[in-house]
Amino acid sequence: MSKANARNLGEVFIRLSFPLKASNNGSAWQMEKPFWLICVTHMLVEINLLIQVALIPVITREFNLSLLEASLVATVPSFVQLLINIPSGYLADRFSVKHLLFVSMLIEGVSGLLVSQTTSFWTLVLGISMLKISSPLYHISGLSQVGKLSKPEHLNRSMGIHNALGSLGSAVGVVSLAIFLSTLGWRWTYLFWGFPILAWGLIILTSPHLQVERRIEKKETNKRDEPQKWSLILSSGFLIFLIAIAVREVGATGSSTFMTTYFVNRNLSESTASLIFGLGPFVGIAGSLSGGYLGDRAGARKTLNSTIIGCTASLLILSLVSHVYLLALIYIVYSFFSNAMWSPMNALVAQITPAKGLGLGFSAYFFTDGITTSVTPTLAAGIIELSGISLVFPFSAFFLFSSLIIFQFLPSPRKDT
Repeated sequence: MSKANARNLGEVFIRLSFPLKASNNGSAWQMEKPFWLICVTHMLVEINLLIQVALIPVITREFNLSLLEASLVATVPSFVQLLINIPSGYLADRFSVKHLLFVSMLIEGVSGLLVSQTTSFWTLVLGISMLKISSPLYHISGLSQVGKLSKPEHLNRSMGIHNALGSLGSAVGVVSLAIFLSTLGWRWTYLFWGFPILAWGLIILTSPHLQVERRIEKKETNKRDEPQKWSLILSSGFLIFLIAIAVREVGATGSSTFMTTYFVNRNLSESTASLIFGLGPFVGIAGSLSGGYLGDRAGARKTLNSTIIGCTASLLILSLVSHVYLLALIYIVYSFFSNAMWSPMNALVAQITPAKGLGLGFSAYFFTDGITTSVTPTLAAGIIELSGISLVFPFSAFFLFSSLIIFQFLPSPRKDT
């Protein structure tokens, strides 16, 4: 096959698989560069996402804490992340995505290096809290840009690919934790990833491919449009969506926070529990891509309903099994459905909110998500200490199923496929 034919075949494959907007004089490869730069940044942002919850049984033993005290390593950083969500939405609608992504990488890398040097529980909480600031800075600006780059008929697929790279990052982070737990110690995980994250930040900052339309939009946007933008974002449909998201997140956070604790309670070693936990995000790659594909085919709402039902059933079964292989298998099934949720949820935000207010829309979405993420670990820890670890899965399943009911009251999005 000639080089020209190979190049043409590659371009056809990209256009069919990832049909984003192309520049007027650019090739298919050139049109993909902004999208893939954003997706790789997402992968690196998510490296540390699950490490702190996977560490809960480790820090409980190392710092001699109760489970309720150890849950603060998830709760306090989530509150800090919550406070950053609203200003992040404001920044995302007004500043270059390149600079916001660079700042998120800078904070992620430096904070990871600081966490690697912690010697007390409270300095660990402080370091992870600083690290969490990078997430809203990335997600609100990155997802807003993906929403603008994607054609409406392929929005779910683009969100699926974006989320798949995030799942890959989470998986690699937890697996690397399992390796370091059995060799050099957990702190080396943060040290190991700090430097490549900082290096990628410099690549983002110097890249010529993240050209942003926001400054043009700022000039074109009249001040009279601001009240209309807020009224569209805070419509009854979007408020119903936010309520459903909050209820869903209680269930999702309750189960994910104490998953490794449950495995250790079933007589698995800490490194083995982290390794099994790391399988979830790897399966989540397939779940994310499947969620995006099904979202394009069946619509975001039907796909979301199916994934919630799958998560609810998986959690109920997980609470009934005890054999290590069954635990791993059901957890993998749960992880598939759990990650498949994100593509239709992100697509619904982009469909419900106006194009010029995507930053504010994603900001409200992540703010709502952050409120429940902040309080749920402590709430779930209190329930566990009173009634036992197994109750956390029925607890989570109840809230997931409740969110499914609330989603049924959501009006059809104006851009649903």
